[in-house]
Amino acid sequence: MLEITLSFLVSLVFCTLGTTIGYHRLLAHRSFRCPKAVEYFFVGCGYLAFQTSPIWWASMHRIHHKYSDQEKDPHAILHGWRRSVYGWIFDERYPEYLDKNLVSPDLVNDPIYRFLDCNGDVQKGHLLNGFLNFMCRFAMVPFFGWKIALGSLLAGLAMQQITLWFNLVSHMPQWGYKNYDTADDSTNNAFLTVLTLGEGLHNNHHAVPGSANNSMKKGEIDIGWWIINGMRKVGLVSWANDGFAHRLESNLRISPNSTDIKRFGPIPVPSEQMQEEPVLVNS
Repeated sequence: MLEITLSFLVSLVFCTLGTTIGYHRLLAHRSFRCPKAVEYFFVGCGYLAFQTSPIWWASMHRIHHKYSDQEKDPHAILHGWRRSVYGWIFDERYPEYLDKNLVSPDLVNDPIYRFLDCNGDVQKGHLLNGFLNFMCRFAMVPFFGWKIALGSLLAGLAMQQITLWFNLVSHMPQWGYKNYDTADDSTNNAFLTVLTLGEGLHNNHHAVPGSANNSMKKGEIDIGWWIINGMRKVGLVSWANDGFAHRLESNLRISPNSTDIKRFGPIPVPSEQMQEEPVLVNS
């Protein structure tokens, strides 16, 4: 039991980092730049967390920001909680208003991501993801034993569920707080922040979506950003949008390396996905 538990916890950390750093902040928002090997490592960790096709995931997320909490938001609460949590993943194809070649040309050009996307067949992409996930865990058994493999598998499945429920809970204002007066219901949720290593600072993220750093005021902890910033210091990340220009402390000294968020938003339509300036909630 100890081996399964330890394997689960260690694997869950990698699955979480793969989702938040690889799929979300790197692929969906291009909030930092790194060598392809680093990108594939984190995306691989996310793929083993049952996050399915990177093109589908990032494209749907970019559309989520463009139409957040509106009719065309794939997992908006207005569609009902079942649709918001898991119903949207059972669609056969991409939404008719989402052309992945226009929304995510940077990802469509990658042959590995194209293969995992199964020519836009969403359900085939999910099936391929599940097949490769289970095959990977079976391959672990001769080398690490069935307990380690089982712990890894359970961690991947747990991260899948965390991600699905995150879409609902992070847009329920009654369960969190807002720093910014965004046009949607995105909310900062302390529990989700701990569980997802920083993603729970969701209102901050929606206010400044191109930032690799979700922490916008003192006391907010974003472990995902700590790791990205650490990689920047050792040369594994060549550039990162730190979001410091929009921190809430008026006396904060802006880093000379800070980049204006308006110049580097999610690819390929930053002007449609970001506000000109985040609007603070009146205190």
